[in-house]
Amino acid sequence: MGDRFADLTVIRRLLNETTTWAFVGLSGDPGRTVYNQAQLMKQRGKKIIPVHPDGRPVLGETTYRTLAEIPVPVEVVAIYRRTAFAGGMIDEAVEIGAGAVWLPLDVYDEEAGDRALAAGLDVVMNRCPAVEWALRR
Repeated sequence: MGDRFADLTVIRRLLNETTTWAFVGLSGDPGRTVYNQAQLMKQRGKKIIPVHPDGRPVLGETTYRTLAEIPVPVEVVAIYRRTAFAGGMIDEAVEIGAGAVWLPLDVYDEEAGDRALAAGLDVVMNRCPAVEWALRR
């Protein structure tokens, strides 16, 4: 895997200069990592947009069933799905014109990452936003 999709300049820019993050897989379960990551980013001043098939509000925010339903531009799509599903979600992020995709620890799809880079998106994979926030801000 390596650090090919862990450019520190990109990570810093995404953490410091973006405001709107869509969290794919975010449900109301506080026991899930995605919930904690979204909550942290919201506390840090980011606008979070939950994306989950159940459509129930999370952390006081409207939840959309798909990325395509989101009515505002999305700067970062954080994909909290298993690696097997990450590529399809990366392709959807490209389709909606997102600026970047961020995949958490242990989620890595090099081919999909290459497609996103070719489409002009920034790509971070196998990194935890909370850890990077603490180390890189």
